Amino acid sequence: MSSTLFDNVKKIIAEVEASHPQNAEELEVFRIRYLGTKNIVKPLFAEMKNVEPGDRKAYGLLLNEAKSAAEAAYQKFEAAVTGAEQAEGPAFDLTAPAYPAKLGSRHPVSIVMNQIIQIFQRIGFDVVENREIEDEWHNFTALNTPEDHPARDMTDTYYLKYDLTRVLRSQTSTVQVHEMENRQPPIRIISPGRVYRNETISARAHCQFHQVEGLYVDEDVSFADMKQVLYYFAQQLYGDDVKIRLRPSFFPFTEPSAEVDVYWGLETEADYRMTKGTGWLEILGCGMVDPNVLEMCGIDSERYTGFAFGMGIERQAMRKYKIEDIRMLFENDVRFLKQFTAAF
Repeated sequence: MSSTLFDNVKKIIAEVEASHPQNAEELEVFRIRYLGTKNIVKPLFAEMKNVEPGDRKAYGLLLNEAKSAAEAAYQKFEAAVTGAEQAEGPAFDLTAPAYPAKLGSRHPVSIVMNQIIQIFQRIGFDVVENREIEDEWHNFTALNTPEDHPARDMTDTYYLKYDLTRVLRSQTSTVQVHEMENRQPPIRIISPGRVYRNETISARAHCQFHQVEGLYVDEDVSFADMKQVLYYFAQQLYGDDVKIRLRPSFFPFTEPSAEVDVYWGLETEADYRMTKGTGWLEILGCGMVDPNVLEMCGIDSERYTGFAFGMGIERQAMRKYKIEDIRMLFENDVRFLKQFTAAF
């Protein structure tokens, strides 16, 4: 038995020495036969148990010689074959057209935010941004939100662990406060950015989302001015046939206050779910800037008036593209996002 096993190994060594692959295909056949995961040398290692104890060392050395011979031969043949192919030139046509590159796409939130910014820029609003970590004065006090207001509670707002006087801003209205502190009217700005609220995530709400806040302060600014600006915005974003309505509401920093709805429809089950059976979807809150807010920011409320509005961008995107669940905007599902490749 031992002599037969020795002869089998020597036969493999002789085969390796006699091999001369001439091209890549033959080289791959050589590799699979002698060095692949199921090569012909590997089973012979398992035969060690059938070799006489005194011959096992010599048998093991012979097996290693066979393996080393195959590896050395493969490296030599590979270099020879590669060199020959390079001398002949590339095996592909460099002038052939490349595969078309797939277009990327903007996120629907980015698409809608850019559209909103462009709409308001066309009527003279400047774009202003500011920090996302705010102190309580800018996030609450300056916006006429008293210390006992529920919005100040940790169940509604994210406070920083290392400094409980600072929060992740819950609204981009904070940017308006900074602007009114540092400049006098006329002020006509919008402030896009991320905001954070400690809310339960659902089909309609998320703990992180985007807002665009608007502010116009000047002499003789009226509620009618605000209504016309917002109607113009809705027409530009949703089309000339859009239907909107203003409902009385309450916000600490505006008086009077209103919420603006656009008509979504009541044709499907999703329509009923999104609009709570009304057919209308709230898109923004608005109102005349409270005189207290103007005074705290150093603006004469006897001389100047103004209006402010704020909208969630995700809500606008859902309305525009008929998206039924806000969570889809945060899941980064390529199957969903690629639908917007041509949207911009």
